This record gives sequence, C-alpha cells and structure tokens, in this order.
Amino acid sequence: MKSDYYESSPLLGQYLLLHYGKPAEILPWEGGPSGALDFPARCAARLGRERTGKETRRFLDLGCAVGRATFEGLRWAGEAVGVDYSHAFIDTARILAKEGFLPYLRKDEGDMATELRAEVPPGLSTARARFEWGDACAPGKDLGVFDAVLLANLLCRLPDPAACLRSLGDLVAPGGTVMITTPCSWMEEFTPKAAWLGGVNGPTLEGVRRNMEPGFRLLATEEMPFLIREHARKFQWSVAQASLWERQV
Repeated sequence: MKSDYYESSPLLGQYLLLHYGKPAEILPWEGGPSGALDFPARCAARLGRERTGKETRRFLDLGCAVGRATFEGLRWAGEAVGVDYSHAFIDTARILAKEGFLPYLRKDEGDMATELRAEVPPGLSTARARFEWGDACAPGKDLGVFDAVLLANLLCRLPDPAACLRSLGDLVAPGGTVMITTPCSWMEEFTPKAAWLGGVNGPTLEGVRRNMEPGFRLLATEEMPFLIREHARKFQWSVAQASLWERQV
C-alpha cells in the first residue's frame, strides 16, 4: 500500500464528508444519486440486520477509516472496535469518540473550501467504541474474537488481501458474521497484480470465496452504491459488491 496515501489532509476531509456529511453538504444537485449516500451507516445497518435475534457482544470494523460504521455498530453491538492503517484516520476517530464532533474543511473549487462539522450520531454511547492502529493483513492477536466483522471497501487497497481474509478465522467466533464490500478497483499502486483476488483470472467474488471457504459459508450478496465527492462538480459514483458470510461451527 502507498504508505502516506491516507495521511493527507485533503483526503481526510473527503472521508469525513463521506462518513458524516449531510445530504445537502455532499450532493446539492437535483437528480443526483442520493441513494448512494450514507454508505458506512448503510453497511453497519445491513450487518446489524443479519445479526437480528443473535447476541452480538463485539463488533470489529476492519479498515474503519474515520469511524462512522464503528459508531453505527453500537446500535446493535455491546462493544465496537475500529482498526485502520492510517494514523490520521485513527486519531480523527478518537477525537470524535471523545468530543462527539470535529470541524473539517470540504473542498469546493481549487483552493476554496467550506468549514463543516462532523458529528457522531446522537444517542450512541461512544465509551463503548475504541479505535486502534493496525495492519489488516496481519491483525494483532490481542484484538480478540468478534461476533460481527465489517470489511468495507478494504480488500482492493491492501498489499495482500488473501492474508487479510485468512486472518478472519482467528477473529470471528463460530456462528459469527462477516460482511465484505468492495468496488473491485484493483490497482497495482496498492496491490501487486499477483495478489489481486479478481480482474485477472476471474471475478473478485470467486477470489473471495476461495479464501473464505470452507471456514465460512456464503449467506447473501448485494449491490451497494456509494458516492465520494471530490469537489463541488466532481464525484465518484461506484457500486460495491457486498457479500455476507457465516463462520462455521
């Protein structure tokens, strides 16, 4: 992975907007793809629905970025842990957990920017959330075991995505649930081509399956659009492929 890619201030603002921006702050244009907003919150909610009726003591948001999905997991999990490789992202998530809000800049045009305020959704006990720096390709053994794990748009930004998937066997409790989303945007600047899970000898879902089975059973797949605003007149509209897996007993 490009070691400093996710440490830049402009990208931090972009991710804060993706995670915490209000609809009008992200997409003021009539007729835009409003159904692609609130992606981190939608991921956490979808995983939570899969856990309905099941005890979820611990939730892991692996590749948590600035933490929105981690916080949203507190709606249905007793404890939520966010892990990311970016020190800037983890520092930001910790501030949000402590203060509940954080001012940031949204790029509008050239050097023009607007100050906005990221806010943790009301009613969530952020004391039950913690954020740690970590390598998703080799998660620390001290993380423990989780009932639910989210990997949101993480795989195609890792140098060794297969190693990440193999580590899930030690992180997920029997009967636990894993949700993986990916836009399948494989690029050699992040992942050596020999390590791509798709886009060479088959689709990404098959590469994920090879590394998840037989320890995990595929429950469902979905298409989940998301929108990243680069500036006032430029957006990335993408569709992530989501797959849900159950850890076999």
